[in-house]
Amino acid sequence: FKDTRVNDIWLVDFYAPWCGYCKKLEPVWHEVGVELKSSGSPVRVGKMDATAYSGELKGDLAYNYKGPRTKDDIVEFANRVSGPAVRALPSKQMFDHMMKRHSVLFVYIGGESPLKEKYNDVASELIVYTYFFSASEDVLPESMSLPELPAVVVFKDGAYFTYDEYEDGSLSSWVNKERFQGYLQIDGFTLYELGETGGVCTKICHPLYSLCPKYFQFGHIDGNDYINSLIMGEVTVPSVIILNTSNEQYFLPSEPIETLEQLVQFISSVLNGSAQAYGGDGIIQRIKRVAFDARSTIMSVFRSSPLLGCFLFGLPLGVISLMCYGICTSESDDGSDDIDALKREGLTDEEEEEEEETQCAAELEAPEEGENEEEDAGEKDPGEKKTD
Repeated sequence: FKDTRVNDIWLVDFYAPWCGYCKKLEPVWHEVGVELKSSGSPVRVGKMDATAYSGELKGDLAYNYKGPRTKDDIVEFANRVSGPAVRALPSKQMFDHMMKRHSVLFVYIGGESPLKEKYNDVASELIVYTYFFSASEDVLPESMSLPELPAVVVFKDGAYFTYDEYEDGSLSSWVNKERFQGYLQIDGFTLYELGETGGVCTKICHPLYSLCPKYFQFGHIDGNDYINSLIMGEVTVPSVIILNTSNEQYFLPSEPIETLEQLVQFISSVLNGSAQAYGGDGIIQRIKRVAFDARSTIMSVFRSSPLLGCFLFGLPLGVISLMCYGICTSESDDGSDDIDALKREGLTDEEEEEEEETQCAAELEAPEEGENEEEDAGEKDPGEKKTD
């Protein structure tokens, strides 16, 4: 949060006391505070209970962190957003220093122009992901030539690429796609960011990654835990998987990839549509993924701590079973009294008195009818007595 009225910059962790991820972040957050304070950063670090004080902290600008929960990544984010959205490169020495420090570098080159205004807006929007700089043409390497000025250039992978409004579309979407290196380490956060760009992501756990065609993002994942949950199966390592982040479809090679030619053939089959697509984001597929994740979570709990798993899942099931048993075996109450009461509510006082008198008369007549029956039973004809 930036509050320009009092010149305060705060990096705040909004947590919930019951949240396991929040508790896991606590030691990392303490290291972040120590690091920023020891480095002389103007950023002040704090934490607030989001369940009680969510509306207490306000500022003129607020940036939400969307990255790995590590000390270095959080500190880098704080240093990036605490400064200006666009930083100036006044000399060649500063330009060379930034080229060595950053793997991806966006630079606006030229004077005042409508393109610069767009660049400043994009920098304010996407500074949570990367740095933005501005420079004059004389600070660039002599070997570098630009077709026209002003221009927006990205330096990465040992080369540079110039933004073309007619070919690349909006500046924001171009920056959002070009902020990734040609080959990078991929985790859950990076994969989510790649999905937001709308591109096609190629994740590789394989030494062959020198080929980089257009529309493909190359990278690697350590281990297969994350990808197993994505394809709902077991992936052997090393292997090559192509994932379309726009619809969550994935492609698997028909045979293990061991040569560059096999890798090129696999990628070409995906591009021309001959490769079989799996997965997707349909309703049935989402239900299957939820069921798979639930089963994987339960199995991991039982593997790590069987007793804890029995307690967590056995106790609720036992309580639910007892409740169901009680409901099924309970006897229904006789509601005749309630029905009579409801009938009486609709009667007047005179009708109620008549009904009571009728009931009393019926009760008095009942014994007399019983006595008449006994007398009739006693007055049997001689034939019946003889039979008796």
